[in-house]
Amino acid sequence: MRDDELKALFDQQAAGYDKQWSGMAPIREALYRLLDALFAALPENARILCVGVGTGAEVAHLAGRFPGWQFTAVDPSGAMLEVCRQRAAQDGFLSRCYFHEGYLDTLPGMPEHDGATCFLVSQFLLERRARTAFFHEIACRLKPGGVLANADLASDTGSPAYEALLRSWMTLMSSAGVQPEMLERARVAYARDVAILPTQQVAGLIEAAGFEAPVQFFQAGLMHGWACPRKASRAR
Repeated sequence: MRDDELKALFDQQAAGYDKQWSGMAPIREALYRLLDALFAALPENARILCVGVGTGAEVAHLAGRFPGWQFTAVDPSGAMLEVCRQRAAQDGFLSRCYFHEGYLDTLPGMPEHDGATCFLVSQFLLERRARTAFFHEIACRLKPGGVLANADLASDTGSPAYEALLRSWMTLMSSAGVQPEMLERARVAYARDVAILPTQQVAGLIEAAGFEAPVQFFQAGLMHGWACPRKASRAR
């Protein structure tokens, strides 16, 4: 899927996105609870980069947990970012946010960040070199030792395990109230528009971008999460 098609898709879904996926909230909350522990040692005035922030669920969570933190919210979908902005205003942390509509490589220069989140974003980059370049963009915007928390769908799609996980993942989404048309769209996207790679390959792409070896801290079905600090010297 081209960048403009992906942006248009999320623009179209923005207004109803949170309601559509509300049944998956327990998985998201489990991820966020572990994220709290990963980020607990960051400074009281930390700056956090949220890449592909969407409607801002992780920003809202972190803003509530860490009242001194500042956030850079990046998303190519203006409609998604507007929902994020409204959430920030409603929850009282708007003044702690900088919003950037566009892809990460268009983000203006600013002070380096102490941490970054990137949830279900890099999987849309089908070409591995582009995916590594994307993680490198994140590394370049982190302080040395700054922590990346990344989550993507991952599996060895050629293995029997993938078929079992895919079936259970689809069943989970169905039982969580995801509409049939969205389920079918997801099934088609997983085969055509999402780069579902084995977990060790995703970790390798992140490490090659200038991070220490990623540690897997989360799995729920097909979704896996990795955490790693930026190396002291950036990859070239």
